[in-house]
Amino acid sequence: MNATDLIGFVGVFLILTAYFLNINNRIDSSDVKYILLNLIGAGLACLASILLEYYPFVLLEGIWTLVSLIALIKHYLHQKNKLNLYGKD
Repeated sequence: MNATDLIGFVGVFLILTAYFLNINNRIDSSDVKYILLNLIGAGLACLASILLEYYPFVLLEGIWTLVSLIALIKHYLHQKNKLNLYGKD
């Protein structure tokens, strides 16, 4: 196993871990841990796909990473707004 394979395996493992935890009601899809598992996992899988020059998965994992990043930003903004509602900055 080379470094590219290892990066890809870790990425896919993180994505599958998030999925497994979610379908077994251990973590909610809006939980920051779920979002981070997907973001990091998809980013690593995308990197491995780039290194392998396998562009269909670069597209898939790149979009997955982008969607996860947007979810993380929304989560952060929601938490910030929630704090502001209670008069905390």
